[in-house]
Amino acid sequence: MAVMVLDPVLAGEIIEGRNRFSREHRREEVWDGVTYIMPDADNEHSEIATFFIWVFRSVFDPVGGDRVHGSCNVSDRARGWEHNYRNPDAAVFLAGNPARDLRTHWLGGPDMALEIVSPGDRSRDKLDFYTRVKTREVMILDRDPWLLELYQLRRGKLRLAGTLRPGDGKKLTSGVLPFDFQFVRSRPRPKVKVVHTITGQGWAG
Repeated sequence: MAVMVLDPVLAGEIIEGRNRFSREHRREEVWDGVTYIMPDADNEHSEIATFFIWVFRSVFDPVGGDRVHGSCNVSDRARGWEHNYRNPDAAVFLAGNPARDLRTHWLGGPDMALEIVSPGDRSRDKLDFYTRVKTREVMILDRDPWLLELYQLRRGKLRLAGTLRPGDGKKLTSGVLPFDFQFVRSRPRPKVKVVHTITGQGWAG
C-alpha cells in the first residue's frame, strides 16, 4: 500500500518517528522534495546486488581512479542535495567521469547505475532523473517477471538498448563497461551471466 501524505506537519512527524527505528537497511529517497520510502530489499535483492558489486570490483581498480559503490546518494545539486537524490543498488564511476564526490553524495550521475526492482518500487520512474544527471547507462533487473533492460544515454535521453529474458539466448553489450550480459535459466532463480569482453572471464550470479 502506497501512502502520499500532503500535510507537511504530519509528514515531518512520520519521518521523524521513522528515523527512530533501528532499521539498518532502510531505503529512502527524496524526489524533488517528496520523500519516497521504498520497500526494503529482500534477501534475493541483496544477493543480486552483491553479485554485481563483486563483478564490478573484480575489474575496476580504485588506484586508477575507478569507483564502485553499492547504494550511494546521487543528486543534481551540490547544496540542498537532501531535497533531490536517488540511491541505485550499484553504481560505477569510471576515472574521468565529471561527477563530483562531495562525500555525502555524488553531484552527477555514474557511468552505470543498477536498479533491482522490488514490488511497489518505482525504478523505471527514475530514468528521467538519471538522464538529467547524465548517467550513461542504466540496467534495470525486474523479477516479476524476470527481465533485464539496458538503457543507454543517446541524444540526451536514456533509451532502451535491449532486453533479456531467461534462456532467450541473447546477449547485451554495454557501451560503457567492458561487459556482455546474458540471462540464463537456473534454480531456484535465473542468473545473470557477465563476461568481460577483453579477457573472456565470466561470472554468473
